[in-house]
Amino acid sequence: MSFGEHTIYGIRAYDPLTSASGKARSSAACLRIARSSSAMASMFSCCLGCCGEGSSGHIPMKEMPSVQLDTHHMGTDVVIVKSGRRICGTGGCLANAPLHQNKSYFEFKVQSTGVWGIGVATQKANLNQIPLGRDIHSLVLRHDGSVFHNNEEKNRLPANSLPQEGDIVGVTYDHVELNLYLNGKNMHCPASGIRGTVYPVVYVDDSAIIDCQFSDFYHTPPQGFEKILFEQQIF
Repeated sequence: MSFGEHTIYGIRAYDPLTSASGKARSSAACLRIARSSSAMASMFSCCLGCCGEGSSGHIPMKEMPSVQLDTHHMGTDVVIVKSGRRICGTGGCLANAPLHQNKSYFEFKVQSTGVWGIGVATQKANLNQIPLGRDIHSLVLRHDGSVFHNNEEKNRLPANSLPQEGDIVGVTYDHVELNLYLNGKNMHCPASGIRGTVYPVVYVDDSAIIDCQFSDFYHTPPQGFEKILFEQQIF
């Protein structure tokens, strides 16, 4: 398809409304040219889009990490398996998410008995020195039913309610009190005293194996409490 050619100030220009001979084109011819030009523009735009040019610049939202045991904050003789949910060996380990929200709930399952403890701790806790609860940096339930903080017994489970192999221990924390649940039942065993930013903590020794459950709980959390949320999910 040829266009009429003109020279303006030494620059060649092509007029789609005239033919190469300079005669005016018919309306039908002009319409065909317009359609052809539109198709070419559409094809060019599509090509740019396929190559990434002219795209909207949309960036997919990054998925939030899951709450699990943190291998960067654990004792030297601790072994973490099952995608960060099971602890064995000797020593303690923190979870990878602090308890920023007002009311948090999480669970532990006793897979194998031995020496163990669960609760909350700051990142200053010595995870190689067990049992925890010896200083101001941890507040834990120990396997014998005692709840310790700063080397002081804060409370104790009833003698007939000590967790056994296969039992589920639930923990609630509201920045004031830590409360304990055995297989979904409130043990009415509150404890408090720890300050600062705390994380779920668990320790094991003497062949104990503990599984951590930070979502998909075995038991429904008490009213008002929910799974641990990362700070970005709260606001």
